[in-house]
Amino acid sequence: MLLKTLRTKDPVVFNAIKAFKLAKIDEKVIQISYPSDSAKGEFDKISIEFFNHFKHKVNNHSIIFEFKKDHENLKIEIMTTKKIFEKFVEMNPLLKDLDDLMKFDLS
Repeated sequence: MLLKTLRTKDPVVFNAIKAFKLAKIDEKVIQISYPSDSAKGEFDKISIEFFNHFKHKVNNHSIIFEFKKDHENLKIEIMTTKKIFEKFVEMNPLLKDLDDLMKFDLS
């Protein structure tokens, strides 16, 4: 719910933190992986509100959050029409024949 309101209230912060990943290490430790220092800076703007909301939602106020920079696994791939078509060709090779016949413009 917090992220839904953040999407409309502050889209810059939302776009910066949408690639964050949370991983449960144990009962009291949550690891937050972030892609860049600028994204973490945007998260810092709303971190108190987020942590309070999260702790209340899981009903555990003794949670500790650890941050880890993980730029390799958190990159968002932009899907172009050509990449989407190539993925479909992997699933159905007949599409390649259709492309050869119809000469689709996938640029």
